[in-house]
Amino acid sequence: MSPDLDAWNPWTPWVIADRLAGLDVPWYVAAGWAIDLFRGEQTREHEDVEIAVPADRFDDVAARFPDCDFYVAGGGTVVPLSMDALPTHHQTWAWQRSAGVWRFDVFREPYDGATWICRRNRQIRRPYAEIIRYSADGIPYLCPEVVLLFKAKSDRDKDRIDFEGTVPLLSSDERRWLKDALDVVHPQHPWLARLR
Repeated sequence: MSPDLDAWNPWTPWVIADRLAGLDVPWYVAAGWAIDLFRGEQTREHEDVEIAVPADRFDDVAARFPDCDFYVAGGGTVVPLSMDALPTHHQTWAWQRSAGVWRFDVFREPYDGATWICRRNRQIRRPYAEIIRYSADGIPYLCPEVVLLFKAKSDRDKDRIDFEGTVPLLSSDERRWLKDALDVVHPQHPWLARLR
């Protein structure tokens, strides 16, 4: 029997960063928390926390969490981690056995050596050295223009809030990159008008 999908009590990025300290894997906080790390403060509630890693380095990350069981998540279901389940979805949720709650989500991302590859369009690529930024206290996070590219897929209130609060803080190069990437992945997206 799978754990309850709604049983989330996520750790903060600081807890995860502490557990992953010294790990030689290009990992980073993604999604909403990455936006807040970029902005330097928590701007809204987060129902979960996501990190991303190169797909075949997931085991190195999981080894730092022996107190957790991992499940492949997607399509409204979770299944125990297995070689058969891994290719079905890119998300992997961490269930902390002692607390009986989900603690964080790991995105297993495509890459080529030191280069990140966008899972939505493999033509979009950037070196990890360009997309991983660090908060004032050293937590690695995904650069905001890439986070917003992923957030553009959904039309959720939280994504619109993150976009509206972040776009004014982007440099001209970051805005240009986001516009160019949206033109490829979501060419009719309403956010494009704000980036011209």
